[in-house]
Formats: sequence, structure tokens, C-alpha cells
Amino acid sequence: MAKSELWHRGDAVRRELIGQAGLASMQGVYDDPMMEKFGDYAREAVFAQLWSRPGLDTKTRTLICLISDTATHAWPELAIHLRMARRAGWTEDELSEALLHLCGYIGLPAVREAMIVAKTLFADMRAESGGGAGE
Repeated sequence: MAKSELWHRGDAVRRELIGQAGLASMQGVYDDPMMEKFGDYAREAVFAQLWSRPGLDTKTRTLICLISDTATHAWPELAIHLRMARRAGWTEDELSEALLHLCGYIGLPAVREAMIVAKTLFADMRAESGGGAGE
């Protein structure tokens, strides 16, 4: 089935946000027909429409996603959104501090899990780029 213009617009936004390494880590997720429908919807409704709206910059939108993921314990999504946040310009230290700040609002157990996800993702991203710590 041919993809809509909205799908293509959303796919371009998604690729920009997630990057090649992030997309490679998701390989196979959307191969199933049920998941393909989900992916199509996400590209059109979320990436083409929500992420492209005026009023907030991409960097701010990624932080909102981190907070939402941590509050709702959406750990696989948190890894995706942490990658997007790093690509949008947040440093590891800034994101760690933002997560730590949530301790007073959503609790230590959720933030602990979020920090574990962040630690793993940050190490993966450093390995992908072949280098440096904490930025």
C-alpha cells in the first residue's frame, strides 16, 4: 500500500529525531502487520503532526517525553526519547539532572529505573560514536 504524504513527512521527522543508529536498534520491530499499522499511525499522527507543531522547540519536546516516560514507567520509550534528547542538544549531565529532579515529584523507584535506562543508552551512544564521556 502506498504511503501518504503525511507518512513521508512523519518518517523524515522520525529519522531526524532518532538517527541512523537508533533506527538500526529498532530493526524488526515494525515487520509484523499489526506493528506496521502502529508505526504508520505514529509517523502520521505523532511525528508529522505533533512534533511539527509550532510553539515548542524540539529540545523542549524531547524533555517533555522524558518526563512522561518516567512518570508512566515507559522504559523502552524512555530509551528512544533519551536518544532523541541527546540528538536535540541535551547533554548527559543535563538529562541526568532532569531525571534526578523528578525524584521529588514522582518518586525514587521510577527515577532509579529511568537512570538505569539512561546509563545504558548513554554508554551505547558513546560506543556508537566511538568516544567521549558525559556531554
